[in-house]
Amino acid sequence: MRLFRCTVFFYCLLCCLYYVRGEDNRPNVILVMADDMGWGDTGYNGHPRIKTPNLDSMAEAGFCLNRFYAAGPVCSPTRGSCLTGRNHNRFGISQANKGHLKKEEICLAEVFKIHGYQTGHFGKWHLGTLFDNYSGKGAKRQPELNYMTPGMSGFDEWFSTEFAVATYDPYKQSKLHEFKGDMRRGYVHNGKVIPQVLNGCDSKIIMDKALPFIETCVKDTKPFFVVVWFHAPHAPIVGHPKYMKELYADCDKDKQSYYSVITALDVQVGRLRKELRRLGVANNTMVCFSSDNGPEGDGKMKGRYQGSASVLRGRKRSLYEGGIRVPGIIEWPDRVEEGMVSDAPMVSSDYFVTCMDILGYTVADDRPYDGISLMPLFDGKKCKRGSNIGFWFENGHQEALIGDHYKLVHNRSTKRSRSDNSTVPLYEYELYDVVKDPSETENIISSEPSVAREMKKELSLFIRSCKKSNAGEDY
Repeated sequence: MRLFRCTVFFYCLLCCLYYVRGEDNRPNVILVMADDMGWGDTGYNGHPRIKTPNLDSMAEAGFCLNRFYAAGPVCSPTRGSCLTGRNHNRFGISQANKGHLKKEEICLAEVFKIHGYQTGHFGKWHLGTLFDNYSGKGAKRQPELNYMTPGMSGFDEWFSTEFAVATYDPYKQSKLHEFKGDMRRGYVHNGKVIPQVLNGCDSKIIMDKALPFIETCVKDTKPFFVVVWFHAPHAPIVGHPKYMKELYADCDKDKQSYYSVITALDVQVGRLRKELRRLGVANNTMVCFSSDNGPEGDGKMKGRYQGSASVLRGRKRSLYEGGIRVPGIIEWPDRVEEGMVSDAPMVSSDYFVTCMDILGYTVADDRPYDGISLMPLFDGKKCKRGSNIGFWFENGHQEALIGDHYKLVHNRSTKRSRSDNSTVPLYEYELYDVVKDPSETENIISSEPSVAREMKKELSLFIRSCKKSNAGEDY
């Protein structure tokens, strides 16, 4: 950390020289994320009903990542991995609404600021409380211990919520959403509570704040790093009236609500892309889209939880494919050719290392990172990942390791029924070839003992490394 901080002055000076000499053409970066959006919830991934024309167009114009994985099967863990390049277990965020992004972690926004970028966060934060004496989750959230705002993590401008809010009329009290009239539960702008009620589409509310920030950066000729983390389609799912009526009137109410929320998000992605073109910065801006985990629903679609994992097994809170394999797109006209597709495994931790590569910045080698740079892919080359991708969901008693073909899953608390109807703990390993068998239907561990043996060793080392990191050994 001392080395990291000591570089601030020198890099700021370097950035000033760029501006003076007129040689500043550094790319802008925007990370867009949906919340609980399944791999099969887009038109380009084959959903038979949901309309996502803007995401479909983005996939055609950019790089479609067919095997993009969220680092965790729930919200907060994945978000932390995007900003740090490290698995969430390394800094104590093992599940949603637990822990916070530790100040000792090097956050993407901090590094971009060092390089003279303007940084903004818009939407769901979920990496700490926004007040040191209050959390909408109650006293158990321990706001005095878990106080960490986007502003404390390197963001110049932030318009954020601590956790999920309703996808339409987020300040309205309803059977679906207990807002309870406390404005601190809603949006907070640079540390101050929004005094007025904000109505309408929540995805639009978010984009209405992000676009002016981007426009100001362009007018001031400053590069920008922007994070747009939508709440949609996370519960409370309140449908968009316009799209429910115009596009999904033939569906039942639950499907109308869910489908319309996805379309509303898609419309805002379209607004973003259109604005970048209008401002003349689209070609020099890398826009990444993904989801933080698979679709909600306790093992199946039910009620308004109509998200689709397509043929993939599992949903949110599971380390099977449906819980962590999510839509992934990168659009960057100056660098990425149209229609590029990759079936190589990638993970949300890769964002951090890729951005470091873009900046030409080398982070001090004083801690393990779990991501790699995706830049070689843009040139049609292979990315050399030094190890398989490790996953550990402590709350779900599940671990996994994913490679180019094989995936090892370790279920540590599954219950197996006995003939007398009692149960016994089952500590079972499963091995799948997820290229041939993406639905994870055939456990091939008995036919590939050597592969399983090596992956077990690597998974064990990964878990051990995460525990050391969480104990503070990296700082």
